[in-house]
Formats: sequence, structure tokens, C-alpha cells
Amino acid sequence: MTRHRSSASPLAGLYAALIVYASLYPFSGWRIPGVSLFDFLQLPWPRWWTWFDLVSNLLGYMPLGALLFGARVRGGTPVRVACAQAVLVAAMLSFTLETLQNFLPQRVASNVDLGSNALGALLGVGLGAWVHARGAVARWQAARDHWFIGRSAGALALLMLWPVGLLFPLPVPLAMGQVLPRVQEVISHLLQATSAGPWFEEWADTAAQRSPLTPAGELSLMILGLLAPCLLAFSVARPGWRRLVLVLGAAGLGALATTLSTALNFGPEHALAWGTPQALAALCFAVAAAAVLSHLPQRAAAALGLVALTALVTVVAQAPSDPYFAQSLQDWEQGRFIRFHGAGRWVGWLWPYAAIAYLMLRVSGRDADREDERDNARGGEHRKRPSKMPA
Repeated sequence: MTRHRSSASPLAGLYAALIVYASLYPFSGWRIPGVSLFDFLQLPWPRWWTWFDLVSNLLGYMPLGALLFGARVRGGTPVRVACAQAVLVAAMLSFTLETLQNFLPQRVASNVDLGSNALGALLGVGLGAWVHARGAVARWQAARDHWFIGRSAGALALLMLWPVGLLFPLPVPLAMGQVLPRVQEVISHLLQATSAGPWFEEWADTAAQRSPLTPAGELSLMILGLLAPCLLAFSVARPGWRRLVLVLGAAGLGALATTLSTALNFGPEHALAWGTPQALAALCFAVAAAAVLSHLPQRAAAALGLVALTALVTVVAQAPSDPYFAQSLQDWEQGRFIRFHGAGRWVGWLWPYAAIAYLMLRVSGRDADREDERDNARGGEHRKRPSKMPA
């Protein structure tokens, strides 16, 4: 049975991690429960419930079921076995998390939630199986092989997550990766009772009093913020006109995600407030630069992407938080966007570092480089015809 490297596998893992985070947030107040861990399985229908809770629990597990099914079936597992495995894994995850919620005072273990989650996973698996039966997955595989090299699953997963990170409030449009201030706060808090506590507290306070970025600094951040995903895409995209389409797609997607983020944070009437002359100039310059760099070989694009991402996280670490950014950040963390449970925050913080790790593997893979050359020479011709097997 045909096996394919699929972006569904890393996406399923990341989505499962998101579910764990959302189910156990805020990870505080752990205590030994006064009842049996499995008593919640015998509870009657709750007196107080809402349709929102039922629907959100059901819809929350549908993508997980679909991704797990896609990962298994694209790995060569028969469809029926993949369906059973995906539903079982999702249900076991939900059961484990509901059991762990017994240890959290701000969470309530619920058999209704467990049933809704399992049903959502079943619906997601059913949707995935229906799409697979209609040949859509095979056609996607043919299109993917036409645009990208065979070993592109990790890069595609990162590219899909990139706009999600842009939804979190950023100090400068497109400038993800400002995790250093939070790391400093955590270290300072953990060591405040030690002899090194005062030094780390002073370190965190000094870092919080950064000077504002110059216009040139903000401009460079926005340019690097768009060049980074473009170069990541070039490291797995086939040469030619397809890369120019990817550049325009990245620019449009980045602008759309930034507009949505601004609308969520400051209201729909301010959705386009980010589009200052400086931001639009940076966007145009980044598109032009990416178009020129689109002719790079894949390994050279990966190396240059490492440089761009390293510069991005270095400069963004020095960016201060202006009052508007600090207010929007506080809104995210204290209720307005509590439904996101910080998911976008983690993607916005960690995406550049995950991309750096991936590109380092791409640059260091000598055998993989020769495989890419052979793959480009073939042009994916042998994969253009959709097969009946899972793509």
C-alpha cells in the first residue's frame, strides 16, 4: 500500500496539543480529588447546560478526527482500520483529559463532554472518509506533487500555521517571535526567592524599558516577517512561476490575517489601521525581494531563510510594548479572547523558532539535497495521475 509523507501528521499532533492546552488551562490549583476519578462516567444529564458547550465540544474534536484519519490513511493504513484508530485515539484523549480535570478546581469532568468529543471525532473521521472516497485526497496529492517536492510535509504544516500566529497581538505587523520578555518574567518569578532573584528581576525590568524601534527597525521587521514564510516555502517549492504565486498568496494571507487581528483587538472600524504608508511600503518591498529570491535553489533558500528568521527574532526581541499593544495583550489574556485559550499566542511566539529548527534540518540534509535535485528533475511527472490509493 502506498505511503506518503503527509502534513496531516504534524498538524494532528499540534492540534492534539492545542486540545490538551485548552482542556487543562490554566494549569493551576492541582489537588487530590475527593471522589473516584471515574465517577463522572455515571453522572446523570447535568441540570445546567448550554447548546454552546455541546456544539463547541463536538466541533472542537472534528478537525482532530479528520487529521488523525488523514495521517493514518496517507501513511498506508487501510481505510476501515484508519477510521477505527482515529476515533479510538481521539476518544482516549478526551477520556484522559476529562479524568485529569478531576485534579483541577476550575474544571469539571463531564461524561457529556466526553460523549460530545467522541461524536465530534466520529463526524470528523466520517467527513475525512467521505472526502477520501470521492478522490479529493488523491487529487490533492497530485496537486501537491506538482507544486512541492516529496519531503515537504513539515514545511506545509508550518505554512498553514503562519496566519494563525498573526492573529495574536504583535508589536509590529507580521513580526512574530517576541517570546523573550515572557521568558524573562518566568525566570524572574521562579528565582525570586533565591540569591540570584534580584539580579534576574533587574534583568527583566531593564529589558522591559527598551527604547522604541526606529522607523527603519519597524520597516525591517515587517519585511523580514513576510520574507521568512516565503523563503520557507521556496525551500520545498518547485522552481518556476509557482513560487511567484506563493509570494502573492503569502502577502495576501498576511494582510488578511493582520486585518482580522486588528479588527478583533480594536474593533471592526479600525480593521485597516495597520495599513500605514510604512507598512504598505514594507509589504511591497518584501514582495519584490521575495520575487527576486524565488530563483534560488531550495537548499540556498533554506539557508537564507535561516538568516532571515534569526534576524527577525533578534530584532523583535528588542521591540518594546507600546500602550495599545499592551492593552490588546491584556485583553487576550484576561477574558476578551479566552475562547482561544492562548492558542494563537503560542503559535505567534514559537512559530519562528519551529521554522528555524525545520530549516536547519533542511540545510544539514546532504542526502536529502541530492534527492531534491532528482525530484526536481523528474518534475513529479510520475505522481501527476491520481491513484486510487490514499494520497
